[in-house]
Amino acid sequence: MTTTHPVPDVITHEETPAVPPFAVVPGAQVKRVLQGREKAVVDVVEAAYRLHGAGHSVNPPSSFLRLPDRPTARIIALPASLGGEYDVDGLKWISSFPTNVAAGIPRASAVLILNDHTTGYPLACLESSIISAARTAASAASAADRLSRGRPRPTRLGFVGAGLIARYIHTYLEGTGWFFDAIGVHDVDTGSAAGFRMYLEQSGAVDRVTVHRSAEELVRNSDLIVFATVADRPHVGDPSWFRHNPVVLHVSLRDLDPQVLLSATNIVDDVDHCLRAATSPHLTEQLTGSRDFVHGTLDDVLTDRVTVPADRPVVFSPFGLGVLDLAVGKYVYDEVARAGELHVVDDFFHELRRHG
Repeated sequence: MTTTHPVPDVITHEETPAVPPFAVVPGAQVKRVLQGREKAVVDVVEAAYRLHGAGHSVNPPSSFLRLPDRPTARIIALPASLGGEYDVDGLKWISSFPTNVAAGIPRASAVLILNDHTTGYPLACLESSIISAARTAASAASAADRLSRGRPRPTRLGFVGAGLIARYIHTYLEGTGWFFDAIGVHDVDTGSAAGFRMYLEQSGAVDRVTVHRSAEELVRNSDLIVFATVADRPHVGDPSWFRHNPVVLHVSLRDLDPQVLLSATNIVDDVDHCLRAATSPHLTEQLTGSRDFVHGTLDDVLTDRVTVPADRPVVFSPFGLGVLDLAVGKYVYDEVARAGELHVVDDFFHELRRHG
């Protein structure tokens, strides 16, 4: 049984510390909190990057559960701890089953567990596919803004990959003040490309939406490029496609050949995390035997420790840090609690005395 509590009470016993009640935050509540608050979510994500860069976080490597009987599928655990104003620990558990798409349901599903900083008790389980998409899009929107400074503001947006993440990134770009003269779309699935084009046209974001026949055509005709595919190995290998020095948001991490990265300025979210798991930056490190091609992190750019030159392509490759999920998840939890709408599972923690 669940009840709605305006302000969470704590469960106390003489022999135990205060135990928080356990709440479930479904996707509908998550969406209501985040919808229309793109600028606020970008602020949350940038604050998390700064805390992470300053050492106020713990973000161990993600753990990948691979399934021999379903080789295209995986489930990933992202544990993390974030200090500062968030002061929360937790875990994102996110699955990727590409075969879902053919069945008409999203590829990814996720939950986020938030743990109380004092007791370690889980205090909430949140539907997290929306949180994950929002933090990814907010990170991309932040990078687009920060990496465009010092060069002409991009006016032609291109998406390689036309799924849910592309839609969220478009929403976050539009919600943080971007305007484009033209938007291009390319996807190996023509139905996905056509559907995304229809969404863009119906959103009224731009008069001209072009479905490009090839990734090359899209890249050469865009100055802000989003890679949001499910590619598991590089498929874009000619640096000359990027000779016009675009800003590239390499969200899917495995699209670009090392030669493309070596011709560009490279910004990542976290060097150690990004240069693993056969990402394009990891392959580039293996090829060169060095990490010298990495110019810095997004936090370095946010805090003005790194300036991005305007005379080269710039590629942002975000591995996706668990601390971002925690920050956005805690923001959602606090907003739901403030509204008095937390769905608390009564008596979830039952054995609270050591000796009965």
